[in-house]
Amino acid sequence: MKHCIRYLPIAIFLLLATFGESADRQQNSKSEQEVREAIGKYRIALLQRDARALEEIWADDYIFVNASGEVLTKTQRLANIKSGATTLDSINQEENVTVRVYQNSAVVTSRVTLKGQYSGQPISGEYRSILVWVKGPGGWQLVSNQLTALEPK
Repeated sequence: MKHCIRYLPIAIFLLLATFGESADRQQNSKSEQEVREAIGKYRIALLQRDARALEEIWADDYIFVNASGEVLTKTQRLANIKSGATTLDSINQEENVTVRVYQNSAVVTSRVTLKGQYSGQPISGEYRSILVWVKGPGGWQLVSNQLTALEPK
């Protein structure tokens, strides 16, 4: 009996850890689904040049690094959208989108094919995309993203 009592705290700890891990996985799965939905809304907003939606999607301190290495703020991106300097005709995902959730943050990587123009410059080709999302009181917002041009296959 003493032998069993000695291991009881360990057994309780392992049981609680298992339940906690299961709850974390369920929360991450829910968060991942929310981020995937936010990505879909973002894609539509970009294609439709919906400045109002983008204003809500992009966090106030949002930073974009384009394929040329230029850094643009939320204000600059919105000005490009509103003026027509940035227009996207198509956004096609070439690989599965990978979403990794870390509590209230998510990092998303994918390979995309874009056609249109950024900041008045024509673009067409394949890019590696990294997006960083943070969940705040109003939901998921994009705080940063970067495009890296890939060599044609």
